[in-house]
Amino acid sequence: LLLLLLLLLLLAREREYRYEPIYLVAMASSGSVKAVVGRALRETGAALKQASGAEIITRHRPVMMFNGVKPFKTNDTFVAPSASIIGDVTNWDESSVWYGAVVRADSGHPVTIGFSSNVQDRAVINTLPASVDTLKSGFPPVCHVGHYVSVGAGSVLLSCRVEDLADIGEKCTIMEGAIVETHTILEPGTVVPAYARIPSGQRWGGNPAKFVSDLTDQEKADIQAKAEMIHLQASEHLVEYLPIGNTYVQLEDLEQEGAKATQG
Repeated sequence: LLLLLLLLLLLAREREYRYEPIYLVAMASSGSVKAVVGRALRETGAALKQASGAEIITRHRPVMMFNGVKPFKTNDTFVAPSASIIGDVTNWDESSVWYGAVVRADSGHPVTIGFSSNVQDRAVINTLPASVDTLKSGFPPVCHVGHYVSVGAGSVLLSCRVEDLADIGEKCTIMEGAIVETHTILEPGTVVPAYARIPSGQRWGGNPAKFVSDLTDQEKADIQAKAEMIHLQASEHLVEYLPIGNTYVQLEDLEQEGAKATQG
């Protein structure tokens, strides 16, 4: 039976990858043989589970309660299975948090992600520690992301305020107390210092951020169009997870419903 499983595994791999012959040395150590056999059995078992239609649920928890506060999200909010939303986070309708992104509100200060806004891959949104009650500007150290805002991949936002209709480029950094007003574009790699203000209707870039140009009417309209396009992409990803039409479901949720699930 073991030899049959190994043969099936090798045949399956040969179809997808370039076949490389495996030579077994007669004097090979027992440890190396066990490693090869163990890997073959694991991969064969996973292939059989997939072929049988069993649902394999990841141990990672995309949405995590912290100190009794659970993140809020709607049915059409897309949270990628490898993303992390922790604590006092509010996700408005049609918002999306993409693969590898982290949204942390575990210090007692809330985070809000607005309607049809998106936090793209590997971006991080966080707040100042609990020891900071008030910013130097007099406002609470919350992090607010408005409606139709695109937060580019790899960006970092810390206790700042981004108003509606803003396009944050990839790998931007917005420090505490900074304000990005409506209809603004930050070029990739822009660093907005603490307590700085980006005026409405302008494009800024550089480190530290400097004025680049005023936005045209078309550029302003493209900000909302980009957010809506990313929402459509998120809708396509959303239906790939269980159950259809909802975000990635945790193992305990399936067990409560009496469904059979395997933790992978």
